[in-house]
Amino acid sequence: MILLTATDYIDGGLIAINLFALFFLFLVLHLQKESRREGFPLIDESTGRARDPRASLMPTPKTYALPGGGTTIAPNILARENQDLKLRRLTPFPGSAYVPTGNPMVDGVGPGAYAQRADVPDRMQSGKPRIVPTRADHNYHVSDKDANPIGMSVFGDDGVKVGTVKDVWVDRAEAVLRYVEVDLGTRSVLVPMNFAEVDGGRRRLTVNAILAKHFADVPATKHPEQVTLLEEDKITAYFGGGLLYATPARSEPLI
Repeated sequence: MILLTATDYIDGGLIAINLFALFFLFLVLHLQKESRREGFPLIDESTGRARDPRASLMPTPKTYALPGGGTTIAPNILARENQDLKLRRLTPFPGSAYVPTGNPMVDGVGPGAYAQRADVPDRMQSGKPRIVPTRADHNYHVSDKDANPIGMSVFGDDGVKVGTVKDVWVDRAEAVLRYVEVDLGTRSVLVPMNFAEVDGGRRRLTVNAILAKHFADVPATKHPEQVTLLEEDKITAYFGGGLLYATPARSEPLI
């Protein structure tokens, strides 16, 4: 007589594989839900209605404490950005292209669109503002091996002079230049460094993204020595929009 025990009917390797498959399936579903906590479109493009959280595999809302104080909820199905955009759809179908109906350089549409980020400065771990002009922190200066933009004449893509570089703004967390501050005479504006072409030999700085007349509408900062996350998005978006909308020819086909 052969006696069989419970373990004779159990395949340990098969059980391990099945448990791993179930764990992996759970992990994929969990990560898929968590990926929709921020940045996932909560409003249906066609109807303008809020998505059903259950049908969209949305995660359960959580409350997070912010470093600078206060809290935020994500996902927040009730939070909606301004939907009164100066655009019209070419066709009444989802995914249709949009055409600006106003001045796209200032309306924040197309390549000039920006997110409604917090209207507070980005801060370092110490709590100090991350991006400041060098006049606010004398520990930072332009390397002697590089051309110092301060004092250079600033020109738009049309070759017209608009002002002079008043200062440079440094990212203290990464020790790199983020903006040049341009004195227009009536006010100062920030130009992102990735839109500035520095010519150290001729002591001039050219911004090819926009024309001279467009500098007057560059979004301003509330504080002369600080820039908020929202202001950074607006400023960068303005110059990004200029790459397509600054002249009529830029929005036309290349061929």
